[in-house]
This record gives sequence, C-alpha cells and structure tokens, in this order.
Amino acid sequence: MRFEAEAPVPELVRTVPHVAFEVDDLFAEIAGKEILIAPNSPSPGVTVAFIVEDGAPVEFLQFDKK
Repeated sequence: MRFEAEAPVPELVRTVPHVAFEVDDLFAEIAGKEILIAPNSPSPGVTVAFIVEDGAPVEFLQFDKK
C-alpha cells in the first residue's frame, strides 16, 4: 500500500504486513469482526475493508460485477 505520511491510516496497517483476500460479499466476511478500516471505495468498482485477526490487519476487497 502507498499512502502519504499524514494519511489517516491506522498504525497497525502502517507497521504490520497484511494479507488481502478478494471476496464476493465483503459485508458477510466482516460481520462480527473487529473493524480496523470501515468499508469504503478507494476507486470506482471496488470496496475494501480491514479487520483485525489475531492482532494482524486483514484486508478484504470486493469488485463490482459487470
């Protein structure tokens, strides 16, 4: 990930490597989990969110079906 030094990115994402998974239903995947970064759309056609799992950040990406 790339971000400016002043970007509002959680320290856990800045300092701990993470895995990312493409999912079909982002909201189902993060239900009941500790949300680190709420679902958002960083670019058209994609929604992302981060959770904390065993102390590490995990990213989920959902791509719009065309």
